[in-house]
Amino acid sequence: MIRLIDLAQHICTPEVALRQAIAHLDQSEHLFQIVVDSNQKLVGTLTDGDVRRAMLGGVSLEAPVGDAMNAAPLSGLLGDDLGNDRKLAEVKLDKPFLPVVDEAGIVREILIGSVGASPDIRALVMAGGSGRRLGERTRDLPKPLLPIGGKPILAHVLDRLENAGIADITVSVHYLAEKIESFLGQRDGRATIATLREDRPLGTAGAVGRLGHLPPKANVLVVNGDIVTQVDFEAMHDFHDRHGYDGTIAVIRHETNIPFGVVRYGDDGLFESIDEKPVLSHFVAAGVYMLRPTFAGLVSQDTPMDMTELLNAGRAVGLKIGLFPIHEYWVDVGRPDDLDRAERDHTQRVG
Repeated sequence: MIRLIDLAQHICTPEVALRQAIAHLDQSEHLFQIVVDSNQKLVGTLTDGDVRRAMLGGVSLEAPVGDAMNAAPLSGLLGDDLGNDRKLAEVKLDKPFLPVVDEAGIVREILIGSVGASPDIRALVMAGGSGRRLGERTRDLPKPLLPIGGKPILAHVLDRLENAGIADITVSVHYLAEKIESFLGQRDGRATIATLREDRPLGTAGAVGRLGHLPPKANVLVVNGDIVTQVDFEAMHDFHDRHGYDGTIAVIRHETNIPFGVVRYGDDGLFESIDEKPVLSHFVAAGVYMLRPTFAGLVSQDTPMDMTELLNAGRAVGLKIGLFPIHEYWVDVGRPDDLDRAERDHTQRVG
């Protein structure tokens, strides 16, 4: 158990914007904020999971922390070591914590429980696409090897997976497969990386059925090899596991601007209202999925299958599938403009 008494970076007020609180979460090894009032009295807690659940409920990142926090947190009492140990053991989080207050309700310390065993995650990176929309840029180079910041997209993906502690990675290849295999053979990484050659394109999920034996409690993290993201894969696994999902889809909010006045009317054809240039907001799939081994059994060997088909098939047989909203950086490199944007973003982040 860890006892934190330097609380400055772990505390915020309910009025702080969620976006600011997320920045504090990202800068800390502990994914929580203790929410206090102006007198430093405990009023709530905020975890990464609280933020993402609020996003699913339509809460904006510009909204105050108070709109997303747990307003009835479990807390300990200063000096009650045995009672605090018992309460900390009751916290149902992979990385448990307990704010400890004095008799006036002021937060004096935070207890951090021991982290559970490392999750059994096998990653599958889908790197077989031809990238036709990128035109000449992918004529002689597969899309996952296009550079951003002087480093191939695939290298960014693999670094992110290894930084999350994932040691078993399979890369599915097809278009210009030998070039990706050559890159992987020369790369000095920390994970064990195998390649899976698709003799013909198997779609965005067909390779899931070719991963071989998967332990019953394992999870397969499927990542498209043409996305650049800072998504927290560990947080995604925690979210997936804590909710008991069979499958989890990482989603990102996408807004569509309608450049006209949208007319609303009733079944009788009579005018009801008009919305001038509305903005439609939807969650869209971000190309990252956490799947239990059950999904592999829904994929026929060497039969093309897209992820949409696999997820629909899982839903049809009663599997529980949830959404994991992304608030981290994300870009899908599908067109030349996307690649240029990712390069500019990288330059700004490291510049």
